[in-house]
Amino acid sequence: MKKNILLPTDFSDNAWCAAVYALKLYAEEECVFYFLHSTKMKTSTMSNISNRLLKVMSDNAKEELLELKEMAENANVNANHEFKIILSIEAMDDAIEFAIQKYKIDLIVMGTKGATGAKEIFFGSNTVKIIKHIKSCPILLVPHEYDFVEPKQIAFPTDYNRFYGEELLPLKRLVELYNSKIRIVHINEEKNLSHLQDYNVAMLKTYLENYPHSFHWMPDYTKKANAIVDFIEELNINILVMINYKHSFIESIINEPVIKKIGFHATVPFFVIPSIDL
Repeated sequence: MKKNILLPTDFSDNAWCAAVYALKLYAEEECVFYFLHSTKMKTSTMSNISNRLLKVMSDNAKEELLELKEMAENANVNANHEFKIILSIEAMDDAIEFAIQKYKIDLIVMGTKGATGAKEIFFGSNTVKIIKHIKSCPILLVPHEYDFVEPKQIAFPTDYNRFYGEELLPLKRLVELYNSKIRIVHINEEKNLSHLQDYNVAMLKTYLENYPHSFHWMPDYTKKANAIVDFIEELNINILVMINYKHSFIESIINEPVIKKIGFHATVPFFVIPSIDL
């Protein structure tokens, strides 16, 4: 079945790197890739710009999108890949939401930082806004200049306080691409699991019984963010997967006023699955 993959772009190197990662990840799959760019500006900026200049800017953006499409076609040898462009006048998060519905998007792949690319910040402000806003589609965030590695090892941190069912379908689809192994990691914040947690572990085993997986326990010796980064390094993890639900680890990251305080600098792509009850 053909996959529809959205590639939001601000024409930065970071956005292009994310697009290249997506092409390689789905090298053997039949896909339509949509390059999406938003020309929306702040209202304060808009008031100082004439309609004629806006038209020129829009034409230039369309030209850049077409060049991006051509670059992707030239860089890509997969005859099963098709490329299309979307130019929107809506804010990027609204443009993405509209594209998800109109083009039946299965996955969004984007860079973690915008054009400014501050090294100490893992998520750019646009990325944070999109994670908060998009509740109907998984998002794969690719660190800048990350070289593609087949995702044979996938980390899935959980506190076992939630029951996961259909939410994990995007994780299963990811595993099927390369017959990856799911490393389920729990940070020991308690001495013993509660009855609810035990039940959720049992259900997780059942739900993933046909997929290679293993359970891992990390001592609660540091901040969760640091423990997860250590786990990524120790087990040579290639993709980090998390469910974005209320009061989740992801929410604690994106709600932090200064993101760098979190100390979370994932060195691998970060796959965010929206919760069904978000």
